[in-house]
Amino acid sequence: MRTKIVAGNWKMNKTLKETEELLAELSAKLPDTDADVIVAPTFVNLQAAKLALQDSKIQVAAQNMHFAESGAFTGEISADMLLSLGVDVVILGHSERRAYFGEDDELLAKKVKTAIEKDMKIIFCFGEELEDRKSDNHFAVVESQLKNALFGLDASAWSKIVLAYEPVWAIGTGETASPEQAQEMHAFIRKTIAEGFNSSIADEVSILYGGSVKPANAAEIFSKPDVDGGLIGGASLKADDFTDIIKAI
Repeated sequence: MRTKIVAGNWKMNKTLKETEELLAELSAKLPDTDADVIVAPTFVNLQAAKLALQDSKIQVAAQNMHFAESGAFTGEISADMLLSLGVDVVILGHSERRAYFGEDDELLAKKVKTAIEKDMKIIFCFGEELEDRKSDNHFAVVESQLKNALFGLDASAWSKIVLAYEPVWAIGTGETASPEQAQEMHAFIRKTIAEGFNSSIADEVSILYGGSVKPANAAEIFSKPDVDGGLIGGASLKADDFTDIIKAI
């Protein structure tokens, strides 16, 4: 049975004190759930998050990492650095990394390879821009992103991968893909994986929806058969909103 997951990507938000306060509130209000709950604070607060959550079921993820083990990459973070903090989950390929920092499929394939070699769990993000959706090219874009970054992996690597479909036009815009649109794309993603690998992998991989999920729409989105949870942005920065979304799973 696929794992249900609610992950909060905090992006470049929350100071150390604010991080500790939010995590304390989340821990106190965390509903009883079988879903995996993950938060991804900024790099400088990862150690504090691990300490704050050491007695909690909430997991900690990094928002990014470099593909190299070490070297002259000023400002970058390696897999070993994350693992030394006890952080073994990493978000890769987020639309903001692609758009603002020029991360392409070739670079992301290197990052994925490194994370797999380091036995890390990956939340791999992908999705189409508004113009792709308007030109009816969204399926081709998603298929290309999946194949270019992930289809060079051995089948065994998929046990470490969680997928997060992000319609870029629905991130931070207030727009949200309809539950039917989310289900349609998630089903297409499973079909693509089944054709590239096998139906067992396709059936077992968790696919999250990441596009302006809020307490008001979470239950309807999560009710779709191929939607296994959400990668939550702004709503994960408020304890009440995030816990309401967790309840919806």
